[in-house]
Amino acid sequence: MTEPITVTDDTFETEVVNSPTPVLVDFWAAWCMPCRMMAPIVDEIATEYGAKLKVAKLDVDQNPQTATQHGIMSIPTLMLFKGGEVVERLVGAMPKQRLVERIVPHLSSFQLSSGDLLESS
Repeated sequence: MTEPITVTDDTFETEVVNSPTPVLVDFWAAWCMPCRMMAPIVDEIATEYGAKLKVAKLDVDQNPQTATQHGIMSIPTLMLFKGGEVVERLVGAMPKQRLVERIVPHLSSFQLSSGDLLESS
Protein backbone atom coordinates (compact mmCIF):
# COMPACT_ATOMS: atom_id res chain seq x y z
CA MET A 1 0.00 0.00 0.00
CA THR A 2 1.39 3.36 -1.03
CA GLU A 3 0.55 6.37 1.08
CA PRO A 4 1.00 10.08 0.39
CA ILE A 5 4.29 11.55 1.54
CA THR A 6 4.54 14.82 3.43
CA VAL A 7 6.58 17.52 1.72
CA THR A 8 7.78 20.83 3.15
CA ASP A 9 9.39 24.03 1.90
CA ASP A 10 12.74 22.27 2.46
CA THR A 11 11.90 19.00 0.66
CA PHE A 12 9.60 20.21 -2.14
CA GLU A 13 12.27 20.59 -4.81
CA THR A 14 13.84 17.19 -4.11
CA GLU A 15 10.60 15.23 -3.71
CA VAL A 16 8.45 16.98 -6.33
CA VAL A 17 10.37 19.09 -8.84
CA ASN A 18 13.26 16.63 -9.24
CA SER A 19 11.13 13.47 -9.11
CA PRO A 20 11.50 11.11 -12.09
CA THR A 21 7.88 10.05 -11.46
CA PRO A 22 4.84 12.32 -11.89
CA VAL A 23 3.82 13.83 -8.54
CA LEU A 24 0.34 14.86 -7.45
CA VAL A 25 0.66 17.48 -4.72
CA ASP A 26 -2.27 18.19 -2.40
CA PHE A 27 -1.95 21.73 -1.00
CA TRP A 28 -4.11 21.69 2.14
CA ALA A 29 -4.57 22.94 5.72
CA ALA A 30 -5.93 21.24 8.85
CA TRP A 31 -8.74 23.81 9.29
CA CYS A 32 -10.02 23.42 5.70
CA MET A 33 -13.19 21.30 5.55
CA PRO A 34 -13.05 20.72 1.75
CA CYS A 35 -9.43 19.58 2.27
CA ARG A 36 -10.65 17.04 4.80
CA MET A 37 -13.25 15.85 2.30
CA MET A 38 -10.53 15.33 -0.31
CA ALA A 39 -8.09 13.54 2.02
CA PRO A 40 -9.58 10.04 1.63
CA ILE A 41 -9.76 10.50 -2.16
CA VAL A 42 -6.11 11.57 -2.29
CA ASP A 43 -5.21 8.54 -0.15
CA GLU A 44 -7.10 6.24 -2.56
CA ILE A 45 -5.27 7.76 -5.55
CA ALA A 46 -1.95 7.12 -3.80
CA THR A 47 -2.88 3.50 -3.18
CA GLU A 48 -4.36 2.78 -6.61
CA TYR A 49 -1.85 4.63 -8.80
CA GLY A 50 1.27 4.32 -6.65
CA ALA A 51 3.16 2.35 -9.29
CA LYS A 52 3.00 5.29 -11.73
CA LEU A 53 2.44 8.30 -9.49
CA LYS A 54 3.89 9.78 -6.31
CA VAL A 55 1.34 11.56 -4.12
CA ALA A 56 2.47 14.30 -1.77
CA LYS A 57 0.75 16.55 0.75
CA LEU A 58 1.91 20.05 1.66
CA ASP A 59 0.37 21.93 4.60
CA VAL A 60 0.14 25.52 3.36
CA ASP A 61 0.10 26.99 6.88
CA GLN A 62 3.38 25.33 7.80
CA ASN A 63 4.98 25.83 4.36
CA PRO A 64 3.97 29.28 3.09
CA GLN A 65 7.03 29.74 0.87
CA THR A 66 6.14 26.86 -1.48
CA ALA A 67 2.44 27.74 -1.44
CA THR A 68 3.25 31.34 -2.42
CA GLN A 69 5.73 30.28 -5.14
CA HIS A 70 3.01 28.18 -6.77
CA GLY A 71 0.28 30.80 -6.51
CA ILE A 72 -1.95 28.87 -4.12
CA MET A 73 -4.88 31.22 -3.49
CA SER A 74 -7.46 28.71 -2.30
CA ILE A 75 -7.37 25.21 -0.94
CA PRO A 76 -7.60 22.43 -1.59
CA THR A 77 -5.48 22.83 -4.69
CA LEU A 78 -4.06 19.74 -6.35
CA MET A 79 -1.21 20.15 -8.81
CA LEU A 80 0.26 17.42 -10.98
CA PHE A 81 3.97 17.83 -11.69
CA LYS A 82 5.64 15.93 -14.50
CA GLY A 83 9.31 16.48 -15.28
CA GLY A 84 9.32 19.33 -12.77
CA GLU A 85 6.54 21.22 -14.60
CA VAL A 86 2.91 21.70 -13.60
CA VAL A 87 0.72 19.84 -16.11
CA GLU A 88 -2.60 20.01 -14.22
CA ARG A 89 -3.99 22.36 -11.59
CA LEU A 90 -7.26 21.51 -9.87
CA VAL A 91 -8.86 23.78 -7.30
CA GLY A 92 -11.57 22.80 -4.83
CA ALA A 93 -13.16 19.59 -3.72
CA MET A 94 -14.21 17.24 -6.51
CA PRO A 95 -15.35 13.67 -7.01
CA LYS A 96 -12.66 11.03 -7.37
CA GLN A 97 -13.72 10.27 -10.95
CA ARG A 98 -13.05 13.86 -12.06
CA LEU A 99 -9.62 13.85 -10.42
CA VAL A 100 -8.72 10.52 -12.03
CA GLU A 101 -9.88 11.72 -15.46
CA ARG A 102 -7.52 14.71 -15.21
CA ILE A 103 -4.40 12.90 -13.99
CA VAL A 104 -4.46 9.54 -15.80
CA PRO A 105 -3.71 11.01 -19.27
CA HIS A 106 -0.40 12.30 -17.86
CA LEU A 107 0.76 8.92 -16.59
CA SER A 108 2.87 7.60 -19.45
CA SER A 109 2.11 4.10 -20.70
CA PHE A 110 -0.54 3.73 -18.02
CA GLN A 111 -3.22 1.13 -18.55
CA LEU A 112 -6.56 1.54 -16.80
CA SER A 113 -7.76 -1.43 -14.81
CA SER A 114 -11.34 -2.63 -14.90
CA GLY A 115 -11.85 -1.23 -11.39
CA ASP A 116 -11.24 2.39 -12.41
CA LEU A 117 -14.14 4.78 -12.22
CA LEU A 118 -13.80 6.35 -15.65
CA GLU A 119 -16.95 6.63 -17.72
CA SER A 120 -17.28 7.94 -21.24
CA SER A 121 -18.78 11.38 -21.62
